[in-house]
Amino acid sequence: MKTPLFRALGRWAPALALAALALPSFASTLNQNVSWTIDRAGTSTTYRLVAYGDSIYAGYNGSTTNAARFAAPTVDAEYLSALWNADIQSVRRAKSGAVARDVYENKIVAERSWMQSSNTRVVTFEMCGNDGLQARTAFKNQSGTCNYSGLETAVNNCKTYVAAAMDYINANAHPNTRVKVISNLYYPGFNADNVQSSCRDAATGQTVNLRDRFLPALARMNYWMCEYARQKGFQCADSFAQYMAADYDSNGDGMVDSEAIRYRPGDTESAYVTRITQTLRGTLRDANFKMVTASSSFDYIQSDDVHPTYTGGTVTAGLFGGTTGSGAPRYTSFTNGRNPIWNQLGHERMGWALSVYNPASP
Repeated sequence: MKTPLFRALGRWAPALALAALALPSFASTLNQNVSWTIDRAGTSTTYRLVAYGDSIYAGYNGSTTNAARFAAPTVDAEYLSALWNADIQSVRRAKSGAVARDVYENKIVAERSWMQSSNTRVVTFEMCGNDGLQARTAFKNQSGTCNYSGLETAVNNCKTYVAAAMDYINANAHPNTRVKVISNLYYPGFNADNVQSSCRDAATGQTVNLRDRFLPALARMNYWMCEYARQKGFQCADSFAQYMAADYDSNGDGMVDSEAIRYRPGDTESAYVTRITQTLRGTLRDANFKMVTASSSFDYIQSDDVHPTYTGGTVTAGLFGGTTGSGAPRYTSFTNGRNPIWNQLGHERMGWALSVYNPASP
């Protein structure tokens, strides 16, 4: 005889089995919303940071039920808490697996109320990663003559919805908002993509190097994220530069590699893409081996070779809802505006990159 508990489990089993397959892959999405407040001792005022995005801002870690507590936006909230001596509520409205259009329509537009609150001071978003990943997978699966249209579609969709997102945030974020920031794309699988395609180029009849095809497309996406930011009153946290090159001068050109590959206001698309894919191509490195000095490196990418590494535990986020909680800051002061692990993990580095645009006061 089945007890009520076992009967309930029986009813839920098919749904749970299907849900287990609903990972943030190329054909499925998963809402992973979290609100976490940095509760600073001796403070009573709470300001809000709102972050919209896909699995990156979600803090995805391979689970359908939990995510990183200190994903990049919450890392930035910790910096803000110390800077403003206030409590900072980090609201992450994220959808793992979502393409740019989905993030725009079903997060930024549909969940605009989060940024319309009078205590909102920071609005940030990221998107386009899944557009690129889907196009990459489709291209890898091609045989016969190579068709590059999927990569071009991904670039164009990214441009369309990044621009639309900025316009919408400009029109809807509360007037008290002090700073708006986009985070651009790093290149997951940079080393793994250094292989030949199964398809053949129509002009040469030869297979093509996957990385040589994907890098220019990603560079174009990143250019327009930062260029639209310049045009529309946003800041651009250049995650590509933070992740994909060393924090020292490896080629003797007098510039730190990660600074040399950054987007520069005034760049043309052609100039930026040429710098990334040709001039400084030799300084690019896989983010699994982020060189912070000539003799030390850290792993910025999880074992899935896609999502950033993190520390600080997890929170409920996914199939069973999302956490609304609070906790004391891990660090209460920052030497030179950096916490002790700012360059050791992917989410810490991205959070620091967001933090450099934090205004001195709320």
